[in-house]
Amino acid sequence: MDIKQLQYFIEVARLNSFTRAADHLFVTQPAISKMIKNLEEELGVVLFNRSRKKLTLTDAGRVLYEQAKIIDKAFHQLETELENISHLKKGHIRIGLPPLINSLFFSTIMGQFHKEYPGITFELVEDGSKKIEENIIDDKLDFGVIVLPTNQELFDCHPFMKEELMLIVDSEHRLADKTKIPMAELEHENFVFFNKDFALRDRIVAACTKSGFKPSIISESSQWEFIEEMVASKLGVTLLPKSTCEYLDERVKAVKVTDPSISWDLAIIWKKDYYISYVAKEFLQFTKDRISLKYDNH
Repeated sequence: MDIKQLQYFIEVARLNSFTRAADHLFVTQPAISKMIKNLEEELGVVLFNRSRKKLTLTDAGRVLYEQAKIIDKAFHQLETELENISHLKKGHIRIGLPPLINSLFFSTIMGQFHKEYPGITFELVEDGSKKIEENIIDDKLDFGVIVLPTNQELFDCHPFMKEELMLIVDSEHRLADKTKIPMAELEHENFVFFNKDFALRDRIVAACTKSGFKPSIISESSQWEFIEEMVASKLGVTLLPKSTCEYLDERVKAVKVTDPSISWDLAIIWKKDYYISYVAKEFLQFTKDRISLKYDNH
């Protein structure tokens, strides 16, 4: 059974005539009669009472007619949806972003894309790199921005930015007037960290370990604004990407960290060897092009 057989059957049933159905479908009557006969043989039932002057449906024919109309409607909806997708008329894109990244820039990209393709909708999820990776694997996100490294067996990636982390202290802290500070000198500080969903946390803990100490973590959060507030309130110190420091207020100071310096490497990732929708693929390329324009000049 195929969709054309069902569509021919629907027309014969609707018009109660092989002749009128053939005219309406621009096929010959023998062709449509043969199609219906093959359908009856395939299903093992008689679909039409042919003994009377007026063609009528059998009980089996009435059941098939109601179901065939549902199938035909679904088929036409499928054709429409595929047409919409192939021409970017409709679609939904799910993106994961870490809270630290410049979300304003990505909002601008989404606005530019929406202007070209107004039928596309977006879902933007702010989370840590680990959670973003997990959601991509679970098909809850199409792609996301994460802190490298990532699992290259699971993800394809497009690196686009690398910058150093800065020590953030309150304006009255003993280190506030320093221009740079070795990591080892932070051994006795209390730290305010991102929670365990953030790869940035692992990067900082590794740097502390390399410098010979285990960091004393006094508080955790998933929002950098709240972390800034805790530092300003003298609860502890933290480390944030250099680009984030321009958004900090005068109650805190940023100091360069050395021995070791800690970098923050960002990349767009998506599931490796996995189907990406036409809409998501187009937006991914759109984003990569604009990210290159923004960050290649930095």
